[in-house]
Amino acid sequence: MNLPIIYHPNYVAPIPSGHRFPMAKFKLLYEMLLADEVTNKSHFFRAQLPALEWIELVHNRDYIQAYCNGTLDTKAQRRIGLPWSEALANRTSIAVGGTILTAQLALRYGLACNTAGGTHHAFPSYGSGFCIFNDLAIAARVMQKLGLVEKVLIVDLDVHQGDGTAWIFQNDPTVFTFSMHCSVNFPSRKQISDLDVPLPVGMDDECYLQTLAEYLPDLLSQVKPDLVLYDGGVDTHIHDALGKLALTNTGIFRREMQVLSTCVGLGYPVACVIGGGYTKDINSLVYTHSLLHRAARDVFQQYQL
Repeated sequence: MNLPIIYHPNYVAPIPSGHRFPMAKFKLLYEMLLADEVTNKSHFFRAQLPALEWIELVHNRDYIQAYCNGTLDTKAQRRIGLPWSEALANRTSIAVGGTILTAQLALRYGLACNTAGGTHHAFPSYGSGFCIFNDLAIAARVMQKLGLVEKVLIVDLDVHQGDGTAWIFQNDPTVFTFSMHCSVNFPSRKQISDLDVPLPVGMDDECYLQTLAEYLPDLLSQVKPDLVLYDGGVDTHIHDALGKLALTNTGIFRREMQVLSTCVGLGYPVACVIGGGYTKDINSLVYTHSLLHRAARDVFQQYQL
């Protein structure tokens, strides 16, 4: 068996040229993973559209219908930051389906990676910060609903706090939210995760990895999750346009190896999503995102999953 990686051609939807959100990265990531022989086509799994009732485990029906039908008001659209289209609404749902499938495959094989996901700023009744439906929250709820897991740990290492996820699970002891993020960054109003670790502007590789090591092993032994959902955002990169931290590609690869080997080595299955990344050089950005899949491949082989 090889590392399961999830993709769908509809992970890319048309948006206006020059838009800040790097929509092209999803297809380019898929192509890079093939070109660099990180995997081959036979090891990709195709995401499916999720059932509406699965999305409703997290989001209000009125919000789901308004978004999918394109009837959200202008203010709500502006808060999301992406211009509505039918293709984008479809893309939003299929990316959620991809994360659900990633979670299912992680439970079966020990480790799996989506090539999208990490929409952690979405709240039950509104979207925010390029996030429309919260794929991490929905995947956690679906795995619980299907009786596949009881306890979930969300490890969110995107540079921005996972505020939507924190709010959704704020009174839920079955889902533990851990967010390690830049303290002075979007969202301006932070929510309260089960564990928040705010980081100073400009933190480098060594300090970041040392900080992570101070928390993750203890967290795993404390929570004892049936599943870890890992948001490996690369907007922590020194060249990221929306970041403010100073990680290098080497640091990000070491981070991914640290997270995955720590979890898998202790017997905890991990479902990975790629999270944010806004480096203006799209090829550099795609390579940085691919470090998650390269590290996951290595860990998958190392532990003979």
